[in-house]
Amino acid sequence: MKKILIAYHSQEKGNTRKLAELVARGCKEFEDVAIDMVNVYTIRVEPEMMERADGYALGSPDYFSYMAGGLKQFFDDMCLADWAGKKVKSKPYVAFMTHGGGGSGIKSIEELAKAMKLTQAAPPVTCKGAPDEAAAKLAVELGKKLAQAVLAT
Repeated sequence: MKKILIAYHSQEKGNTRKLAELVARGCKEFEDVAIDMVNVYTIRVEPEMMERADGYALGSPDYFSYMAGGLKQFFDDMCLADWAGKKVKSKPYVAFMTHGGGGSGIKSIEELAKAMKLTQAAPPVTCKGAPDEAAAKLAVELGKKLAQAVLAT
């Protein structure tokens, strides 16, 4: 069974959490895929969990045209895990972001994913405010595309 780690930063019942749940729904359409969901706002991801994952879905709100601190910490820890010999590079990933009108912070996720040599499985999904019907459909499709990429590896 393949594992997907959905690491996202969100307030307790925030919009990014809702988007993460929709991405998870898409991933779960494949029976050979297991999901670990971690809100990095409240829980730090251990290097072993990063290594066990076969792919990543990475999400954040847009804070001043940048990802939230919890997701940035995830990338910092991923870098340390790589230095410690954990196998975290070259895995498929997708990114998603909620915002209040900008959304350009998605580039910060893509840049750090590229630095970690992750392979983008699909273009990112951004959503202004809470996910509406159109954003929900895109997020579910994003999860499906990640699951397909993970199963193909």
